[in-house]
Amino acid sequence: MEAEELLEKYATGQRNFRGEKLIGVNLKGANLLSIVLDNADLSGADLSGANLRQADLIKTNLKKVSLVGADLRWLRYGSADFSEADLSNADLREAMLNDANFRKASLSGANLREASLIDGNFTYANMNNTNLSNAKLSSANMSYANLASANLSQADCSKAKLLHANLQEAKLVLTNLSYANLSESNLTDAALQRANLRNVNFRKACLEGAKLEGADLEEANLIRANLNQANMMGVNLTDANLYGASIENTDFTGAIMPDGELYEPETSEKESKKLITMTRKIIRTENAPKPVGPYNQAIAASGTMIFVAGQIAIDMRINEVVYTEDVSKQTEQVMANIEAILTEAGATWLDVVKTTVYLKDMNDFAAVNAVYAKYFDNATAPARACVEVSRLPKDVLVEIDAIAAI
Repeated sequence: MEAEELLEKYATGQRNFRGEKLIGVNLKGANLLSIVLDNADLSGADLSGANLRQADLIKTNLKKVSLVGADLRWLRYGSADFSEADLSNADLREAMLNDANFRKASLSGANLREASLIDGNFTYANMNNTNLSNAKLSSANMSYANLASANLSQADCSKAKLLHANLQEAKLVLTNLSYANLSESNLTDAALQRANLRNVNFRKACLEGAKLEGADLEEANLIRANLNQANMMGVNLTDANLYGASIENTDFTGAIMPDGELYEPETSEKESKKLITMTRKIIRTENAPKPVGPYNQAIAASGTMIFVAGQIAIDMRINEVVYTEDVSKQTEQVMANIEAILTEAGATWLDVVKTTVYLKDMNDFAAVNAVYAKYFDNATAPARACVEVSRLPKDVLVEIDAIAAI
């Protein structure tokens, strides 16, 4: 259907254009209030400045569409495909777009205040200066998105994925980010005052200069996070993991520390030392044999020690030994079992400082090592011992134990 035909029918009162092929049409500035475009294909169309208030876009294909400055207020339903579309400065206030696909879309300067975007896909989207205040973004995927200077104040971002996202100078005041994943994200100078950050994964995230006064970080993962010059006044860090975190010039005044104790300025030197020493140092010397695999000569570690008992290839789904003739697959099951225990303890493979590998036959070493190497980088791998034994429990081919420090 051509743009002229659609506009003529719309002018006569027709609103239902379900399933229509409108690829590349020019509807720039058109008044399409309450139009129904469910399952329609508008890929590549120009709808800049168009009025699409209260439109129905269920499963509509809007890939690479131009919606610059368009009025999309109170847009109904979702699952629409906006991938690679340009929605710069568009008005999407109170739009209902659950499950919508905004992958690689441009939402720069757009207004999505109070919009419902649950389970939406915003990976690699450009959302700088976007207004998402009070929006519903639970379980949304915003990994690798650019959210610099975006306003997410009081938004619900629980369980959202924000891996490698750029949130520099973003506003997240009173935002609910509980159980969200922000590993390796950039939150430099972000405002997170009184935010709900319980169980958030900030592993290797940059929070330098961030404002976190009164935020709830209970059980948060801050392993190797950059907290330099951050304002942590009055935060709740109960049971948080600060292993290897950088805290130079960080203000913890009035904070509840991971051990439940209240931080006070007069004990700042003691508390800072306690946090800084929760670390893991690789030991290398030219006076001992160099590592020839995924292990190091020694690891110096401090913090809470976790001793993982020797694990064999028992699959808990059937509670039996599996792959009795395949040492590689047995090793994979062993590593899966160890990982489950580490996860329950709040640790990861990066926290492991020592392992011991027990083999029924040393000729299996290469096969076992190939699987083992998938879990450890040579540069940071734990210390390791490997021995051949005459017999292992349930006659398995391999058993591995581990020690971790968090």
